[in-house]
Amino acid sequence: MEKVFRCAGRHGYAVEVSPFFPHRVACAAAQHYGIAGCGTLLVLDQTETGVTLVRSWQWGDGLFDVSWSEVNEHLLVAGGGDGSLQLWDSANPSAPLRAAKEHTQEVYSVDWSQTRGENLIVSGSWDQTAKVWDPSLSQSVSTLRGHEGVIYSTVWSPHIPGCFASASGEKTHKASKLILSS
Repeated sequence: MEKVFRCAGRHGYAVEVSPFFPHRVACAAAQHYGIAGCGTLLVLDQTETGVTLVRSWQWGDGLFDVSWSEVNEHLLVAGGGDGSLQLWDSANPSAPLRAAKEHTQEVYSVDWSQTRGENLIVSGSWDQTAKVWDPSLSQSVSTLRGHEGVIYSTVWSPHIPGCFASASGEKTHKASKLILSS
């Protein structure tokens, strides 16, 4: 049986399964195909009878990507059309815990590191930069340049700590090794 959840007036851009709850997903969505209007972050549970809404939040611009923390079962990060990253707590029904805006254009990709030895977020933007963040989102740890087009995707390596790959509109893909010193 097909299980469907519909959110009127929103277009889904990204979905990610919780690393803690196999029946839970987060979905980033935007109005008007992300060209104008606001965004919605949805947390949904699949049940025996369908898909139910656990929590939803509105944002002032489209939301294009979402990623779960692998350290805290309630934390998510989303990337917005206003150049921001927002840190959300699925147990908190109000506003995001924190928002950071260093990108100058849309954030089209966010990814939380998958190796439990580190706790970092990477974002990719239409401003042709990838930024690495600690989860507090107080400020980025590093900004990497090198793409000549919009960055559409960033993903941490699940095998090599501190390493992520990014893909962009100039038909290249680059791997970046990040070395953090204490």
